[in-house]
Amino acid sequence: MPDYQLPKRRRIFLMRHGDVTYFDDSGRAIDPETVPLNANGRDQASAAGRVFAEQRVRFDRVIVSGLPRTVETARRVLAETGQQIEVEIEPALQEIHGGRLGSIAPSDIEAAFLGVFDGIVPESTRFLDGETIGELFDRVLPAVAALREDTSWDTVLLVLHGGVNRAILSHALTAGGRTFFGHLSQATGCINALDVGAAPRDWVLRMLNHSPPSPLHRDVRNTTMEMLYAQFIRYQRS
Repeated sequence: MPDYQLPKRRRIFLMRHGDVTYFDDSGRAIDPETVPLNANGRDQASAAGRVFAEQRVRFDRVIVSGLPRTVETARRVLAETGQQIEVEIEPALQEIHGGRLGSIAPSDIEAAFLGVFDGIVPESTRFLDGETIGELFDRVLPAVAALREDTSWDTVLLVLHGGVNRAILSHALTAGGRTFFGHLSQATGCINALDVGAAPRDWVLRMLNHSPPSPLHRDVRNTTMEMLYAQFIRYQRS
């Protein structure tokens, strides 16, 4: 029998940013382009950093979307690992863009909040009357391909968003396809681990939605968008 050469793969650690507050105490929506981490989100980011530090993980590159909540999460992770490494910004990996809530008919608002993360989602589905799933794939997948084409790194940290992470994870689960699995939960501050080989379809999903402060997700039964929608409705009625 000829010798078997084990495939060589590199590691992508894919995080979602830590927790943020999207509505203030009066019910007013806070601009998602500028919202910072809240106290819980800061704790989540530091907890993730400690996990990496305990496992002696070293990053060759750290890439964020550029939105403040991703930058702050990455910096808190690096503070725990003790790495002095430049945080790179890739705008193509920003969260799926929503439209104006005021432009959505009351009869459509629930579907606008919840439909994009419900099961296998058609590419034509819009997020809050904004960007479609297909448009999300169109900008995210070329950025992922460019990252894979760069042979300078072995381990990379991506700190991104719930919708973008689902696009990347769905792409990996379908070995390079464009089927979007909206029901892949992404807790704030979670860590996913994916390995990539040389071939475009060579993806191995190692770990999904690991949440360092609460690894078993014991007290959570609802999705982020369900909780946001409940907040939105409560504030609208107050």
